[in-house]
Amino acid sequence: MKRATLFIIALVLIAPILKAQEAIDSTLGWKYPTLFSFTLSQVHISDNWAAGGESSYSINGLIGMNADFKSKSTLWENNLAMAYGIMKQGDREVRKTDDNLEFSSKYGYKASKNWYYSALLQFKSQFTEGYKYDDNAGTKEKLSKFMAPGYLNISIGMNYAPSKVFSLFVGPLSGRTTFVMDDSLSAAGAYGVEPGEKLRYEFGGSLKAELNKDIMKNVNLLTKLELFSNYIDNPQNIDINWQLLLSMKVNKVLSANINLHLIYDDDIKTLNDNGDYDGAKVQFKEVFGIGLNYKL
Repeated sequence: MKRATLFIIALVLIAPILKAQEAIDSTLGWKYPTLFSFTLSQVHISDNWAAGGESSYSINGLIGMNADFKSKSTLWENNLAMAYGIMKQGDREVRKTDDNLEFSSKYGYKASKNWYYSALLQFKSQFTEGYKYDDNAGTKEKLSKFMAPGYLNISIGMNYAPSKVFSLFVGPLSGRTTFVMDDSLSAAGAYGVEPGEKLRYEFGGSLKAELNKDIMKNVNLLTKLELFSNYIDNPQNIDINWQLLLSMKVNKVLSANINLHLIYDDDIKTLNDNGDYDGAKVQFKEVFGIGLNYKL
């Protein structure tokens, strides 16, 4: 929880510094578009409230930072995305509702008008531990933590960038390393590693498509689709990672956000109520919030 606390404090401190203005578009040189979002909800119910219910509060934060460079012959795009959310309901302990840490860097050298010879590096993990809760028994079982899992992808291929709002990267040569740096999760063979191992190496092909566009006044759509196929082990079982962030600006400060995240990973087995791992399943998460939003 220390990393989560520091992250939330950073959000509060950064908010007054960021200015509510649109990103400046320049044809060449560096650009630094940055998005900050912070939402808070709270419900208080007194003990004598006749209709019943429980008091609760929730906090969600999101930061998206970019550093992009474009020259006549090169295109270099860097992105750091961080998200964290917590909720407390009634007498239950604080539980997280969102947890994401991603970094990507894509460098390309122009091959033709809209095509670039490119290399892509991606890292993904989370900040804190994640649990499966059994409120009836009053127990919880650890499912994840920082670097359990962690993913490092390195790809070589071609990047198609016809405009500033859309890009498509195709990497026929891609290496992915899965980290499970936790003894109990490693022993259980979580996230595709062999039981007792902490690393898993895969070689395959990848695809990443990204669209970032204002679809109407004060409404921005950011969506990413990532696909990966392991050439050696079940190449037909394609891993899918799809994200969508819809930002709707109310005024210069207030906004509403809808965040959707869908994952299918053939190596991620789900934990059932008996404590056993079932086969891979589609994972889906939705976060909706109204709060402070700054775009730099």
